[in-house]
Amino acid sequence: MNKAELVDAVASKTGASKAKTAEMLDALMGAVKDALTNQDSVQLIGFGTFAVSERAAREGRNPATGKTIKIDAKKVVKFKVGKALADTVAGVKPAKAAAKPAAPKAKKK
Repeated sequence: MNKAELVDAVASKTGASKAKTAEMLDALMGAVKDALTNQDSVQLIGFGTFAVSERAAREGRNPATGKTIKIDAKKVVKFKVGKALADTVAGVKPAKAAAKPAAPKAKKK
């Protein structure tokens, strides 16, 4: 699904116009980018968490020549999927909460 298809899907579910939905999606992506740029994480309960992680410098190999190369340290964005989304994708149905027992009736005097 690309951005245009996502806008179409959200607009049809919410009844909002495609233009307004695209504007909201752009604002959401901008807010996430700003937070990650400031080293903050973005947690959407049930969906997942976006966070910045530091990847250390390391040595690698050029696959064409086999020569050792230096790979610089860098910051990367990681996404950890939330339980609700993971369960939905896996086809796991959410467990229903156990019914609470009724409170005992007050005795009349």
